[in-house]
Amino acid sequence: MYKYIIRRILIFIPMLLALTIIVFALAQAAPGDPFTGQILDPNIDPEVYELRREELGLNDPVPVQYFNWLTSILSGDLGQSIYYNGRSVLDLISQRFPNTMYLGVFALAITLMISIPIGIYSARKPYSALDYGATGFGFLGLAIPNFFFGLIAIYIFSINFGWFPSQGTITSNNLTGITALIDRLHHLVLPGITLGLAGTATYMRYMRSEVLDVLGSDYIRTAKAKGMTSNSVLYKHTLRNALIPIVTLMGFEFGALVSGAVITEQVFNFPGLGTLFLQSVMNQDYPVIMSMCLLFGVFILVGNLLADIFYCIVDPRIRYD
Repeated sequence: MYKYIIRRILIFIPMLLALTIIVFALAQAAPGDPFTGQILDPNIDPEVYELRREELGLNDPVPVQYFNWLTSILSGDLGQSIYYNGRSVLDLISQRFPNTMYLGVFALAITLMISIPIGIYSARKPYSALDYGATGFGFLGLAIPNFFFGLIAIYIFSINFGWFPSQGTITSNNLTGITALIDRLHHLVLPGITLGLAGTATYMRYMRSEVLDVLGSDYIRTAKAKGMTSNSVLYKHTLRNALIPIVTLMGFEFGALVSGAVITEQVFNFPGLGTLFLQSVMNQDYPVIMSMCLLFGVFILVGNLLADIFYCIVDPRIRYD
């Protein structure tokens, strides 16, 4: 397995290089630049903007721009934001990164705590009232867009009842200790549930389907014939094999933890990477856009690698030479 992991890590190098080419090509294909957008001051001489383009290297040939950008990234310099008054891209990302991680982990925890138990129970009690209810919830969760559910949640639980805040990450920066932690969790409830809605429905349906499939296997019937209890059959034999597709989804979720949900963060005015990415796209701030796309791609690749490693833990039959 160690040789396989090393090979996968080595494969990352050409994959990352291809990712940088794709990200840079998409940025170049986009029309205009930060100095042709709506943020320009009409009172400023256009020559000032042209000098700024020359200073940033936007007038250089495309291969030269790509080489300069790639060498800067390899040296750890993500460049400076054009829209945010020349602030470091690394500083902007590191400032928003914790908020997105908190939101992603909170949403993933809600997803797993709800979807896996309900999926298991639905498989053990098929066509029961809970099974029909979970199936209906699954279809609704997949059909309702996150932004629509988020607006409804704000209207009901924030505006009408006033139970949860509708925006931000903390009430006051003066809060510390356990009080600050509780307040942050309070702000995470609505966006976390909204972000985890579709994931909960997906995981629940996968879990139900896989547990039903495994329960019909020959080795499960053999285990029951030997006198094993239902709980032993479920947790020692069924669950580990049923978790394989969940592990696959978890690999992609690792990348989603970093990328967050652009629309969900925008609905709740949540200062994470999603809102930063959307603002950068609207303002054509290409240094920030390219750095964030590259970051998202790296975490998705890492998530896929972790999923392959977890396969060996969940299912001992899987081995890599």
